[in-house]
Amino acid sequence: MSMAHTASSDERLSIGMIGLGNMGTPMALNLLAAFPHSLSVTARSRDRAAAVLSAGASWVDTPADVAEASDVVVLMVPDLPQVDELLFGDRGMAETPATCVVVVCSSVSPTGIRATDDRLRQQTEGRMRIVDAPVSGGTEGAAAGTLSIMVGGTEADVNIALPLLSACGTPVHLGPLGSGDIAKACNQLIVAATMAAISEASVIAERSGLDLDALLTLLQGGYAGSRVLETKKDRLVERDYSPTGAARYMVKDLSFAHAAAVETATAAPILDALRGQFDGLVAAGLGDDDLAVIHRYIRDPEQPR
Repeated sequence: MSMAHTASSDERLSIGMIGLGNMGTPMALNLLAAFPHSLSVTARSRDRAAAVLSAGASWVDTPADVAEASDVVVLMVPDLPQVDELLFGDRGMAETPATCVVVVCSSVSPTGIRATDDRLRQQTEGRMRIVDAPVSGGTEGAAAGTLSIMVGGTEADVNIALPLLSACGTPVHLGPLGSGDIAKACNQLIVAATMAAISEASVIAERSGLDLDALLTLLQGGYAGSRVLETKKDRLVERDYSPTGAARYMVKDLSFAHAAAVETATAAPILDALRGQFDGLVAAGLGDDDLAVIHRYIRDPEQPR
């Protein structure tokens, strides 16, 4: 494993970014702070890029233009189909003669990202290669530049990506391509289990007449304390499920964890139960709410949105 150097180690790096949503925009702003005037972006509309353009990013019209302007391109889009569209679609990155490392910060299938990398290398004669670098820490971590970044890829490609990833948090190289996404799947299993356990405990406590705010504040100081409890406590107390990230993405992430469990012949009964809960939550129409909405689903699983 290798830890990243500081982001200032190569201020001449040309960076591209596509995917300026709740996570991508604060990450782009941190990249601009570390690498002024080095970031090129595109999006479905200029409005989506307004914040980063105001901070000094350059607008280009297509993914191909991003590749041509960049040594490294960061993608923060929902899943692998969107990654493939940016790479291989109309005016996609692979159409150009550019040489660049493509850093996929989305949570995607480990086997899928390897297949995409094989296709990309073949189509570009090795000029473009992928590093998988999914992140954990939520929108709070993205804004603060404190994300945990799980990195997979060749040593050479990862070393090119590490300086810019360091501007967004703490990247750690965990192994070959796909390792980052296996780590992310493991991370999401823990996050989902913690969120579900806190929510079940909260419903039991509320129905037993306990003051939930007082209880969760107390628990945070003991072994039950966690980053999940710290960031979601107020949402549970106030029943605020407005999204910082959609709960439905957990279905995708848990499916990747399930695939890894099957591949490694690992019995995973907790994972199986969690998949049932989050599948039910999405079926009930709650998938676009915050992860904390599992609290509502546990309180009343029969009540649709």
